[in-house]
Amino acid sequence: MNQKTYESDLISTSAGDLEITFLGHGSLMMAFNGKVIHIDPYSDVADYTSLPAADLVLLTHHHGDHLDADALSAISSADTPIILTKMCAKTLKRGTVMQNGDENTMFGINIKAVPAYNIVNMRPSGGPYHPRGEGNGYVLTFGDTTVYIGGDTENIPEMAELKDIDVAFLPMNLPYTMTPEMVADAANMLNPAILYPYHFGKTDTMRLVELLKDKPSIEVRIRQMA
Repeated sequence: MNQKTYESDLISTSAGDLEITFLGHGSLMMAFNGKVIHIDPYSDVADYTSLPAADLVLLTHHHGDHLDADALSAISSADTPIILTKMCAKTLKRGTVMQNGDENTMFGINIKAVPAYNIVNMRPSGGPYHPRGEGNGYVLTFGDTTVYIGGDTENIPEMAELKDIDVAFLPMNLPYTMTPEMVADAANMLNPAILYPYHFGKTDTMRLVELLKDKPSIEVRIRQMA
C-alpha cells in the first residue's frame, strides 16, 4: 500500500526553518531544529505509525478528535513531553497542564496557552460546545516568528490582545467553531502575515479568500485540512 503524502510548507525564522506538515482536521506536525512537534494527533487523518515520533505534543482540548489515545501511543512514549489542558490530563494521567495565560519553554520554543471557546454556537441543550477555560489555543515562538494555533474557538475578544502574530491557524466549521465571516473577523484582529484556515470540514474555503481579498497584508493559504 502506498504511503499517504501530506502537504507541507517551510516558514523561515531567525532560528532556522520551521516545517509545517498539514495532516488534516486539527492535526499538524511541525519540525524545528531537529525536534518534531505533533499538535492534536488524530488517527482518522493519518497513520501515525508511519510518522516521525514526537519530541513534544500539544493538545488543545479533550474532545476525541483532538485527544486520541491511539494516535498518541503511536508517536509518543511515557517520557515524551505533552502540553495539555486539565481535562486532557484527567484522561491521560500524565503531561504538563497549562491553563489560559500560562507560559512554558520547551526546546527553546516559547509556548503560551491562550483562551479558546464558544460565544455564539451552542449545543442543543444550550451550553457551549467549548466552554470558556476548558480548552487552549497556543502561541508558539520560533526565533522571531510567532505561530498561533487557535484550537476549537470562535472569534473571541481575547484575540485582539495577541500581538505580532506571523502565522495563524483558525478553525472554520459549524456548528463547533467559526463561519468564514467569523474567521475573517478573527483575522482582522490578529492581522497575521499568513492565515491557514484549518479543521474546516465541508466549509467553502474560497468564501474566506473572498472576504479577505481587500486585505493584502494577510496571505490566505488553503491546505488539505478538512
